[in-house]
Amino acid sequence: MKPIKNIAILGSTGSIGRQTLDIVAEYPHLFKAWLLVANNSADLLIEQALKFKPHAVVIANETLYDKVKSALTPRGIEVMAGSKAIAEAAAEPPVDIVVTAMVGYSGLEPTIKAIEAGKDIALANKETLVVAGDLITKLVARSQSHLYPVDSEHGAFYQCLVGEQRDSVSKLILTASGGPFRTWPRERLATATVQDALNHPNWSMGSKITIDSATMMNKGFEMIEAKWLYGVSQHDIEIVVHPQSIVHSMVEFVDGSIKAQLGLPDMHLPIRYALGLPGRLPSDCRKMTVDDYCSLTFERPDYDKFPLLTTAYKAADRGGNVPCVMNAANEIAVAQFLHGNIKFNDIYNIIEKTMAWAPYIEQPTYEDYVATNAEARRYASTLI
Repeated sequence: MKPIKNIAILGSTGSIGRQTLDIVAEYPHLFKAWLLVANNSADLLIEQALKFKPHAVVIANETLYDKVKSALTPRGIEVMAGSKAIAEAAAEPPVDIVVTAMVGYSGLEPTIKAIEAGKDIALANKETLVVAGDLITKLVARSQSHLYPVDSEHGAFYQCLVGEQRDSVSKLILTASGGPFRTWPRERLATATVQDALNHPNWSMGSKITIDSATMMNKGFEMIEAKWLYGVSQHDIEIVVHPQSIVHSMVEFVDGSIKAQLGLPDMHLPIRYALGLPGRLPSDCRKMTVDDYCSLTFERPDYDKFPLLTTAYKAADRGGNVPCVMNAANEIAVAQFLHGNIKFNDIYNIIEKTMAWAPYIEQPTYEDYVATNAEARRYASTLI
């Protein structure tokens, strides 16, 4: 019988975190939720901890520490608070797998600490590789850690590449649903509301990533993430729009053949696959029928309507700290859009202006990334 793996879920109250806990509950003989981490959702964190009985929890918002502590300490669950506690707890010896499902830049430091401690990483925080892909891949190369992608697209690439020689790969084909504005004329985007942007046709996700899908910044992030995960040039990654979200991505090989990975638009599938590696976990989940895949269509993305795709390729081309700047500005702009302080098209303008302003660092250190993130966020905030 396989030993139970202790899992640290960074971002347990978010969409990916909640679905990861579904997998833990589905396979109690394989997985134990050893650490749960949340940012502000204290009530849900408490509810999760009472159900799954982890060794410890961390609430990032230190003002909520007393509330969480009073609810969980009497139940024998250790309670910590703050960003440093997240990084330290994720690196604790009993942890086997760290699911990095925190949103945005905040996932970088705990991921680094977990890799340095030799933990396997189930990566759902794409911003970690967008911001510091060079640093992360070098850390993984000299550690005992394995990096397993949780994104459906990157999990698809992973599955398509099993058993293949990497030098036989010609191109990665990254699929995108097109988001809620795929069929909107470009001029109409100026009037897009927050509710319009949150109305994703296929996926149920957190608000930040849903807005990133609406701008297609999310697909730009995934292109950069794929570059680092699979060691390919960004110019060998093609983005195609696939409205049905059944083909999660494809790999073209040097002989002209293409492999595709298909599945329902359900994040439980890639999470289950990442946690179950090197094998597959049997499940009673609904399987696809011919009705699901009888009509699959593909189209080229509209780079004029979604200019952040071009922005992401420019950031990847220049490298250094530029993707970090892009991510920081995007986080500020998306938050302000969600609060109703800017218009949808302003997201693009804020990112472009911040990237034009920021000082360039060709080979940034971790400290450079920290400083760049802070400075870019401050500057982007002045543009609101």
